[in-house]
Amino acid sequence: MEKDLKKVAYYPGCALEGTGYAYNKSTKAVAKELGLDLVEVENWNCCGAMEVKNIDPEIETYLSARVLSQTEKMGFDKVMAPCNGCYHNLKKAEHDLTHDAHSVEVNDRLSKKAGHKTYEAGKVETLHALDWLMRAVGEEEISRRVRKSLSGIKVANYYGCMYTRPRRIFPEKDKGPGTESTANPHFMDDLLAAAGAENVAFPLKTACCGGAHTLSDSDTSTKLCLNILTAAEASGADVIATECPTCHTGLEMHQIRAEKVMGRKTKVKIMHFTQLLGLALGLSSRKVGVNDNFSDSRGFVKERGLG
Repeated sequence: MEKDLKKVAYYPGCALEGTGYAYNKSTKAVAKELGLDLVEVENWNCCGAMEVKNIDPEIETYLSARVLSQTEKMGFDKVMAPCNGCYHNLKKAEHDLTHDAHSVEVNDRLSKKAGHKTYEAGKVETLHALDWLMRAVGEEEISRRVRKSLSGIKVANYYGCMYTRPRRIFPEKDKGPGTESTANPHFMDDLLAAAGAENVAFPLKTACCGGAHTLSDSDTSTKLCLNILTAAEASGADVIATECPTCHTGLEMHQIRAEKVMGRKTKVKIMHFTQLLGLALGLSSRKVGVNDNFSDSRGFVKERGLG
């Protein structure tokens, strides 16, 4: 366990204040239960994860760099971003500001125009919720704190595509034992296994859910989500654990759409990994936002003695 990670800056990002509300709620609840302190980044802004990057990548880099600048201003050298899009963008900004002179120039120019300190690469480390919990708490401590084991629950851990790709922006991964893998990520598997869950072999754990195309091409997004849902069921999973608000919402909404539009019904439940972890720690289903999910997992939670 790393003591300096007991208190970190917290960047929820746009999604966790909207459709990802339950993820935000459960992340904060788990942190509090484990004695960890999340301090929200002051006056944060959108990281530019969706539309902006298709129009002007340098603006996208600046938006993420401003979040890092705000983090540094607060006196933190680590920021935790539970959203895959935000996590990816902050990591990409760090990479761009280290390797691309044009991005450095644009960031400096816009920072001065906006009237805040220009962020310089290397000042702040960005962590995903999975990295943070693995390093700040660890599997052994999670196992020790379990009050209601997830024993008997088969979980397909779905990481999505932005958690590990492109590899170059995640230099801390693939460093051997104890580090995350980009080819076969396992931190979520490790944490939930420590809570008693049975992780199934799931071949689509890093497949794309089509989240960025939900509005422009709903049919493609539905097909991609359906692939994930059916693969999870074929693997014997009771529930898909997610660690990205966009992926989570996509799976929930397209599960409904797949049945209505394509006549393809799947029954696998969809829950944030922090919800499952929180339940295992003895928190109530309401405390971790199970009631706030679009899909209904309340019956499943009660049936398994976790509610």
